[in-house]
Amino acid sequence: MKSFEQFSDEDFKRSIRNAIRLLVIAVVIAVPVIWWRVGWASAALLVVGAVISGSGVYEWLRLMSAVMVRMDVSGEARPMGMVLVGFFLRLGLAIVVLYVSLKYLDGSVYALAAGLGLGVFCLLIESLRLIKAWTI
Repeated sequence: MKSFEQFSDEDFKRSIRNAIRLLVIAVVIAVPVIWWRVGWASAALLVVGAVISGSGVYEWLRLMSAVMVRMDVSGEARPMGMVLVGFFLRLGLAIVVLYVSLKYLDGSVYALAAGLGLGVFCLLIESLRLIKAWTI
């Protein structure tokens, strides 16, 4: 059984990348189904939500990687200001994309919400995989 102390930075990065890969797979499977059942606008809203969610997970990876490098004694850290500026720019862009997609796409808001929640769902699945790997 592994302990939390054995969880390395690379394990963290691999987990987040696996969650993003799972998100992409879920979107590729869900978009044709949503398009067929509800229409193209709802499928587009699902993609918009998933892209925003996936970019949020990716930004979280970048932010946490920058923090972990700063905590390492031997690490060469990038300026934290640049990472934070990128984080807030992505957040502002996400707000603009949400507004524009809701204003101009006449699709289901539930599809947008499902896309936004997909990142959290994929992180949950990946965390359950980690728990299973640690307990067996």
